[in-house]
Amino acid sequence: MMMFHQPVLKNRRTLLERAEKFISDIYFTDCNLRGRLYGDSWPLDSLASFLSEKRIRFTEATKQNFAPYKVGDTFGPTWWTCWFKVTLTIPESWRGKEVHLRWESDGEAMVWRDGQPVQGLTKEGEKTSYILSDCLKDEEPHSVTLYVETACNGLFGAGQGSMIAAPDPNRTFSVQRAELVVLNSDVRELLTDFEMLVDLVKELGEGEQRGYQALFTVNEMVNLCDPFDPNSYSKARSLARNFFNQRNGESQHTVHAMGHCHIDSAWLWPYEETIRKCGRSWVTAIRLMEKNPEFVFTCSQAQQFQWVKSWYPGLFSQIQQFVEKGQFIPVGGTWVEMDGNLPSGESMVRQFLEGQRFFNQEFGIHCKEFWLPDTFGYSAQLPQIMQGCGISNFLTQKLSWNLVNTFPHNTFFWEGLDGSKVLTHFPPGNSYEMKGKIEDLVKTVKNNKDKGRANHSAVLFGFGDGGGGPTQLMLDRLHRIKDSDGLPKVQMSSPDKLFSQLQADSALLCTWTGELFLELHNGTYTTQAQIKRGNRQCETLLHDIEIASCLALCRDRMFQYPVERLQELWRLLLLNQFHDVIPGSCIEMVVDDALKYYEDIRSGGAALLNDACGALCPKGNAAGVFNSLPWERHEVIQTQDGAALVRVPSVGLSPVKETQPATPVSVTVQADGTVLMENGILRTVVNKDGTLASLCLISANREAISDGCHGNQFVMFDDVPLYWDAWDVMDYHLQTRNPLHEVVQPVHVVSTGGLRGSVSFSLRISDKSTVTQEIVMDAMCPYIKFNTEVKWAESHKFLKVEFPVRVRSANATYEIQFGHLQRPTHRNTSWDWARFEVWGHKWSDLSEHNFGVALLNDCKYGYSVHRNTMTLSLLRAPKAPDANADMGTHSFTYAIMPHTGSFQDASVIRCAYNLNFPLRLIQCTPDTLPWSAFSVSTEAVILETVKQAEDRKGALVVRLYESHGSSVVATLFTSLPVKEAWHCDLLERHDSTQPAHFTSEGVTLNFSPFQIVSLLLIL
Repeated sequence: MMMFHQPVLKNRRTLLERAEKFISDIYFTDCNLRGRLYGDSWPLDSLASFLSEKRIRFTEATKQNFAPYKVGDTFGPTWWTCWFKVTLTIPESWRGKEVHLRWESDGEAMVWRDGQPVQGLTKEGEKTSYILSDCLKDEEPHSVTLYVETACNGLFGAGQGSMIAAPDPNRTFSVQRAELVVLNSDVRELLTDFEMLVDLVKELGEGEQRGYQALFTVNEMVNLCDPFDPNSYSKARSLARNFFNQRNGESQHTVHAMGHCHIDSAWLWPYEETIRKCGRSWVTAIRLMEKNPEFVFTCSQAQQFQWVKSWYPGLFSQIQQFVEKGQFIPVGGTWVEMDGNLPSGESMVRQFLEGQRFFNQEFGIHCKEFWLPDTFGYSAQLPQIMQGCGISNFLTQKLSWNLVNTFPHNTFFWEGLDGSKVLTHFPPGNSYEMKGKIEDLVKTVKNNKDKGRANHSAVLFGFGDGGGGPTQLMLDRLHRIKDSDGLPKVQMSSPDKLFSQLQADSALLCTWTGELFLELHNGTYTTQAQIKRGNRQCETLLHDIEIASCLALCRDRMFQYPVERLQELWRLLLLNQFHDVIPGSCIEMVVDDALKYYEDIRSGGAALLNDACGALCPKGNAAGVFNSLPWERHEVIQTQDGAALVRVPSVGLSPVKETQPATPVSVTVQADGTVLMENGILRTVVNKDGTLASLCLISANREAISDGCHGNQFVMFDDVPLYWDAWDVMDYHLQTRNPLHEVVQPVHVVSTGGLRGSVSFSLRISDKSTVTQEIVMDAMCPYIKFNTEVKWAESHKFLKVEFPVRVRSANATYEIQFGHLQRPTHRNTSWDWARFEVWGHKWSDLSEHNFGVALLNDCKYGYSVHRNTMTLSLLRAPKAPDANADMGTHSFTYAIMPHTGSFQDASVIRCAYNLNFPLRLIQCTPDTLPWSAFSVSTEAVILETVKQAEDRKGALVVRLYESHGSSVVATLFTSLPVKEAWHCDLLERHDSTQPAHFTSEGVTLNFSPFQIVSLLLIL
């Protein structure tokens, strides 16, 4: 008699699909395992709601009048809040069961219980239930009242038609499900086993024997498991357990898993909504920590912690407890995850100063890693700034977005402009929001570009960008495959553990020198010009307030340094440097908030500057001038009585004493209608359409403008990217160049000369837009200024200005934070042409031996120098995520400066500072003597910052940097009553083994190229 044998099947596709359908939430749910996930359900006792236009606090919300709500009814519109009051009674018969409130809504929600936030709910973040009891006991409360605060926006705002489109202001929302359910946890566990095995089959493919093992295991599990008989589950589970427990060899790659929840401080939603996103996401992470003591969650941005502290104090104290346990790990050390290109050097220092001090004060910790996963490129000065703030490790992944070239490393040393190095890791999975799935792990091993050199890497898991964070399911997935053959080993880890391991194994790692340039999102150097201008002007203003306040401290015993107010203003500026705000890649509501914050800084700052300047010298009725820069300035200013040429000492002041220029400015209209302007240094001929026919450096008799070309040529381009509208300008836009020639008002003389000569003209850009410009030549000034006003109402256009110059050089130089770097002017390789649009700060320069031309500006960041044409990017007109981006009137100034010698010897750097830091008029008495607080013995070294020390009154911190790229000895002279001087780091921690070399002469300092030096001066 024959025994019956099951047929042996080898058809991979049918077996795989059979297992997939067994856990599908779409097909066969009447008879598959997924259909058994929930047991009995029970209606709520009552559900009532009230709508609020504003985001209000819990205590205020509970006092409102709630009206009955029916599931499915809509509420809204976008950005409003619907509060629900939920009363429920758990049936007695559910004793011993896991009981959930199942809540499905298209708005992000927070559950409140007993006056505290307890759980975030978001459908897009796979969080649709709040656990009322893990295992219902008789003594637990069965009747409960909850509040659910539901935001009228999704995880990614409310884009109309696509994620990054401008928000739909009239979207309505609803609750689709609100009920009590029993969750069958044994079904959930088994579903996770099935899902992991099915994914293994798919990810390992047909070439791996381990994949087939998974296939036959999962098929056998389907055979053994009867969805309607819970007693059959354990057999299936034990098959899965046996499979996952087959161990790896010793050489297998190790993945360091860390929970993560990237929350953009503002993006497709306003700042205020971010506060709630933090609350929802972080309270959810805390719940997971209570259940999973091994779970570690990394969290950046001190600003967000500060918001949570102020809005959710109870949650904040829970966070403090879990920080102490080592499960909730603040990372990054900065105030926000700022843009890596546009903030000034001093702003970057303050990001770390404010961030590290906050983390230290609130949690007693000091971040050892810089954490910037999502920013659009990374300045070559960041390694030195990091090291100066006690940080030697760096994590990001954004360069995986490169459009043209694949970045060659995942784990490497990054060497900055001055030679500082930091250990850098790009998680090879190319994501900061993985889900703990098999594909994440397979991708991590496969993509690792340092195989054989680095055998450890990070997997950051959790929903991100709009918050959400990790889920229990992600933890369950990772737990199953801690050490399972065919997959990398997985350990719950921390940034510290990861970087210690990478450091220990770093002998074979490569070094990348210079900037980490992202070959994408180059439109962000120009988009939302008002934000760029606000940033530059407020950086300048805060610089001047700090210097004036420090001088006032020394001049007037009664003067109080405005510590708190300055911190408030700095924090607003730092907040707006977040990597979707200063780049301009945010919705209109955020732009409005940002511009309001700049206004707050301007008005609050003007009052502080006024107070400080008032304390600098006895009040009188004579005009004086304050110079915040560390060199003497001899330039034309506007006073109430007209223009005056004044001389002001470095970091000091003097009364307005008019001096005569060596050569006055002359402005002559020529027979052909062109205008000749000269000041003894420069001679230029301006055409009727405002372009420069000629620009001559008189002393060298050198013409700066190319033969047959015109300088100051405005050009328009079509600017239609592939997707990321506010972010991207594509290489092909360069093929659509269209010079502006239509004159509305030809060049005419505004000021005939003497101390200042100027001409003005207007051009038509289109039937909707115009540009009006005043070209200004000052006596004694080595550059010509172009004061520009544009009325701009374009769509997907890009406005630039070009200067074709008589210079031949393979590289152009651009100012960056605390220094400058070269980039090619040719397009030889793919790495060269990927940089068709680049960023810089106050100046760029194109020089050959002994002659060059510099392009200066007061609020622009986008440049391009191709061959001998220098181009400054002025305005864009994207329509997403802000449909009105850049529409309106814009004012800005740029300047052109031909020079002999190198740009260093020609004082280009000083001129760019002068353009950005105007001399400030103050009131003084006529007999006030000129006075200087600081000066530096060499032009190569710039005194960038003078501020009161953070932790000691009666002490100043001064920051200097070497700006020429040279090794040099410099002396800092001061007339202030300094008792002692110490070296300190960027966090102002002074090193008692490092007194500065201090004599009656001043402080003598040694600089290497681009080195930043900070000193603590005790008064």
